[in-house]
Amino acid sequence: MLTVARAETPGSLLRPGYLKRARAAWVSGKLTAAEFMHVEDRAVDEAIALQEDAGLDVVTDGEMRRSDFMAPLYQGVRGAEPRPSRPLTWRHVVTGEKMVWSIPFTVTGELRRTCSPAAAAYAYARSRARKPVKVSLPSPLLANWVWNADALRDAYNTPFDLLIGVTELLREQARELAELGCTYIQIDAPDIAGYADPARGELHPASGLPISRLLSEGLDLVNSIPEGISDVTFAIHLCRGNIRGHYASSGSYDRISQPVFRRLTNFPAFLLEYDDERAGGFEALADCPGDKTVVLGLISSKLPTLEDPAIIAGLVERAAGFHPRDRLALSTQCGFATEMQGNEITQAQQRAKLALVAGLARQLWP
Repeated sequence: MLTVARAETPGSLLRPGYLKRARAAWVSGKLTAAEFMHVEDRAVDEAIALQEDAGLDVVTDGEMRRSDFMAPLYQGVRGAEPRPSRPLTWRHVVTGEKMVWSIPFTVTGELRRTCSPAAAAYAYARSRARKPVKVSLPSPLLANWVWNADALRDAYNTPFDLLIGVTELLREQARELAELGCTYIQIDAPDIAGYADPARGELHPASGLPISRLLSEGLDLVNSIPEGISDVTFAIHLCRGNIRGHYASSGSYDRISQPVFRRLTNFPAFLLEYDDERAGGFEALADCPGDKTVVLGLISSKLPTLEDPAIIAGLVERAAGFHPRDRLALSTQCGFATEMQGNEITQAQQRAKLALVAGLARQLWP
């Protein structure tokens, strides 16, 4: 299993322009699947080299082969289609300007895996990387957003039955990754952080499930993913949405910290977004068991401005007042491109932020 990674990034990196153009050409039939895969390989090679050169302790493939971070819920899955479903309203982190972005897939029936894109992507990345390779999988609770009673009546009696089915789908993928030798798997859970938003109310706006149930039985589903899988460090990443510099929710961790830290016992690491005031203070970390690693997402992947190292170091020390300092680590608050377009940031700025994460981690934890 992976020991504490002091410097990492949650997963996605900016897609290079040549990859975006190649994907469009492949979709339109101008590139064969083999030709497109060759372009993807190049992008993955460059993503791994970028992270290793920056000095990160663990790397990802940059999610170069995914159209968005939810892809493992519908790529290689029968019963799901890459067809946008529920539209959500997002706000720009600086201007507050609203944007509509839709959940990128639709569930049409009972979910069954037909192939393993995540496993194939890991196998390639592992063959190219010198550092441990992390793979991210989306939270099963994201399936709340695609509940459609009329379409799914014959497959799933209730929205919670759908969540159970999606959990098993992800557990199968995690098992396969472990069998291939993956030692670090991360669950991306912006949905869980969203439950802290007081504006969300007491019921999930799409499925109608009580938020209290999602913070109890729902978290238990998430916690079941690592069960029976050995020699793998499981981490969970909580953020408030990250699309083109926009966010989806706000709310302090102290609204959810007790159920999250109490129920997610199979997760030894928590990657927590902490880049602005929407996350609240570090007081919620007092609820986290002292033997867990808390990876502080203090470096923004949304904003181009490079953070002041002294300020970030001061924030780490402040967090250490609520959680053991030797169980803290550093990362960007989220990925740089949770979908194909990516955030409003350049490749050079992305590189500088990754180098800042690694450099500060070496300084703070020699």
